[in-house]
Amino acid sequence: MALTITDECINCDVCEPECPNQAIYLGPEIYEINPARCTECVGHFDQPQCVQVCPVACIPVHPDHVEDRETLWQKYRRLQAEAQAAGKTTGA
Repeated sequence: MALTITDECINCDVCEPECPNQAIYLGPEIYEINPARCTECVGHFDQPQCVQVCPVACIPVHPDHVEDRETLWQKYRRLQAEAQAAGKTTGA
């Protein structure tokens, strides 16, 4: 399940650096989450880190992107493979 940030977001900047998948970015008005990159921290942590640090509790599950744990694991593995491939092409 990808998460989403609601319009209750106060742009406090604490969620974005906590995301291990770089799924969170500053949108036109508030922070947003790219559902293609959000794994709810599966593969990294037991709980979504953005939810843990959000002071206003404005990060629920996105109703249009409900995914089971296996799908989140598959997304995590895909993102890791992409990161590894990018590291090889940039010499990192």
